[in-house]
Amino acid sequence: MFFGMIKRGLLSGLGTVWTLGKVIFPVTLIVSILQYTPVLNWIVKGISPAMKVLGLPGEAAIPLVLGNFLNLYAAIGGVLTLHLTVKEVLILAVMLSFCHNLLIETSVALKVGVKLWVILTVRISLALISAIVINLVWHGGGQYAQYGSFDGKDGEISGAASIVLHGIENALHGIWKLAIIVIPLMVVIQIMKELKWMDKISSGLAPLMKILGMQKNASMTMATGLVLGLAYGAGVMIQAVQEDGVSKKDATLAFIFLVACHAVVEDTLIFVPLGVPVWALFLIRIITAFILTMAVSYFWKRAETAKLRKETIYEHI
Repeated sequence: MFFGMIKRGLLSGLGTVWTLGKVIFPVTLIVSILQYTPVLNWIVKGISPAMKVLGLPGEAAIPLVLGNFLNLYAAIGGVLTLHLTVKEVLILAVMLSFCHNLLIETSVALKVGVKLWVILTVRISLALISAIVINLVWHGGGQYAQYGSFDGKDGEISGAASIVLHGIENALHGIWKLAIIVIPLMVVIQIMKELKWMDKISSGLAPLMKILGMQKNASMTMATGLVLGLAYGAGVMIQAVQEDGVSKKDATLAFIFLVACHAVVEDTLIFVPLGVPVWALFLIRIITAFILTMAVSYFWKRAETAKLRKETIYEHI
């Protein structure tokens, strides 16, 4: 019986890695290659004039582009090459915490069934609005940031074959990182589900799910995303949508919450070397996630009620 649960968990994990790997591999490969072409520089030059509105110098576009096209580690490597104030670093940290790894994490969201415009609108809007608010509200942080030690650079690579090989290595490494987390996680979740432990966890998180306007069967998705991040949380969410009857509404609300606040430990502590107040970063993310999700849930419910009322009126007529 126990080995049967492990087998079913392994098969579920392998299926999830295969589903997400088909997204992660090509995106990572393409972006890794683009890193060694003029394309990213063209993008940086294009958005540099708009940076003043966000309270940032033009060169701050570099870590933003790196963070959104690659990952947070690449973005922080970009920040470390710039001479920025504490305020500017905090603005960048908040923007990147809301909007990073955009290609892969958005592609993963689409696999769950969340609409493209929802994810892009929420993530980009949160990043832009937070930057503008911090720039207007906070008048301190004018001193130059003191960075800690952090290794954010890859070795020099030249030649088309080496660049392509490096891109393939990055893509395979990304899938491997996904597999070593998702497969054991799926095995554990399968065991917990068959032993009815998941029901207890869902019941414990039910009050939080209710506040956010979701059913309790979305609780494991939320917990996984909060701890491990969007990509890994999506693996659990794909299974939950298929097997646990998580509705498209709850899947969308969960992703909206996790867009603002996911991988709260790693994605917060990763900014420590930049010298920003990480407690402020954490509070901004968690408060934004609650307010945004509750607001979307409220208006969604009102729209559903209005639609039902109209249908009832038409039926009477």
